[in-house]
Amino acid sequence: MDFLNEAQKVIFDEARALEVLANNLPARFSDAITAIATSEGRLVVSGIGKSGHIGRKISSTMASLGQKSFFLHPSEAQHGDLGMLDSRDILLLISYSGEAIELLPVIDFAKRFGNKIISITKNENSTLAKNSDIPLILPDLGEAGSFGIAPTISSTNTLALGDALAMALLSHRGFTKEQFRMLHPGGALGRGLSLIFDIMHRKMPLVRSGDTMQNTLMEMTKYGFGCVGVVNDAGKLIGIVTDGDLRRKMSADILAKPVAEIMTKNPISVNKNITASELLHIMEEKKITNIFVLDDTEMPIGLVHIHDLLARKII
Repeated sequence: MDFLNEAQKVIFDEARALEVLANNLPARFSDAITAIATSEGRLVVSGIGKSGHIGRKISSTMASLGQKSFFLHPSEAQHGDLGMLDSRDILLLISYSGEAIELLPVIDFAKRFGNKIISITKNENSTLAKNSDIPLILPDLGEAGSFGIAPTISSTNTLALGDALAMALLSHRGFTKEQFRMLHPGGALGRGLSLIFDIMHRKMPLVRSGDTMQNTLMEMTKYGFGCVGVVNDAGKLIGIVTDGDLRRKMSADILAKPVAEIMTKNPISVNKNITASELLHIMEEKKITNIFVLDDTEMPIGLVHIHDLLARKII
């Protein structure tokens, strides 16, 4: 089972390398964040080989968080794609050794047209680092595994540093969940970040606190949610009657009783501005199937059934 030991060694090696990186962020990290945040252009990422694959992911992550970005393949750049660059763009060039010759034309172009260069490399004396405005120097920790040959620690740390740049930029700009939702309308992320205001039923069963249970049951039956909200004279939610309340408090004269005697007081409710995923967490934690949605004045404006969330595949 030596191969299992080798697999574990690789993961442990990479985990230790990430810890070293976390405790030793590049000295110019903050400068890189400021440069990207204040740039009037796009973030153009480039690299060759494994660095290129990592670069594509970093660019994609940046774009998903609102930073205009694209990946420029250095070989294609030499055959016309340099025309995609604008003098306002900022470059993020990646080469672990700092000596990838494929990046030289991109560096030369940036120097001629005044594009600022941020680089990620392990070698502060490399061609790339010396020609960068903001070099981000990774700790030189070798590679993982018994042979230490294949790009493993180097690619993992490069990816982690790219993620760190993206999330730090997000924090710097005060990026919100609503902005993220707008950029991710599809898939599980988009569904989970949907606001419940977009999901809730606006027509809902409501009765006054002075109503009888006979009227309450008629209202509950009319909507079919298995519950009815109880509001006071000011229209604020003060209680709820569910199928469970009826079973627990059933009596021969229940229909003649005022709803205030049967209702559960101060029911769990939520504000209209929370996300669907947050709501699902609340409903699962509290073990409830219906929940009323309130506006900022605590007036009920909607109702969500847990089936509404499950039907939308909120996870």
